[in-house]
Amino acid sequence: MSENLLDRLGGRPVLLNLLRHFYADVRQHRDIGPIFTAHITDWPSHLEKIADFWGTIAGGPRAYSGPMVGKHMPLDLKEEHFHVWLGLWERNCQIWLPADCAREMIQFAQNIALRLRMACGVPVPADKLRTAITLGQRTYGKPNPMDLRFTAKP
Repeated sequence: MSENLLDRLGGRPVLLNLLRHFYADVRQHRDIGPIFTAHITDWPSHLEKIADFWGTIAGGPRAYSGPMVGKHMPLDLKEEHFHVWLGLWERNCQIWLPADCAREMIQFAQNIALRLRMACGVPVPADKLRTAITLGQRTYGKPNPMDLRFTAKP
């Protein structure tokens, strides 16, 4: 059986390291930092919960359960927020993860951002309109209701 993405990137310790650096950048950013500061008071707990989320997405144990989309809906998010978040995520993934793992984690984040845009009523950029959601089996073969893979329409 092939290793899942979480194992390939180095497990939860590497994931937590990525998240610590990413959220340090997020918290300092002038556009999205205030959104996070207004809603998160216990950063250590938040990082553990987010590590559960990303660990689940990356094929690890299903440790996350929660209303991820629902938590973001009342935040009045705009496209510029998604753009900044994705840019910081991409940069941190490229710095802290092996290249192949970084590409996969970046793709997951892009898919999550697309899903959140749609849920929050943020217009989807034209370059993302040809993307369709597919649910079902994860790459790693386990059924997962949180599967966020997207495929381009023909």
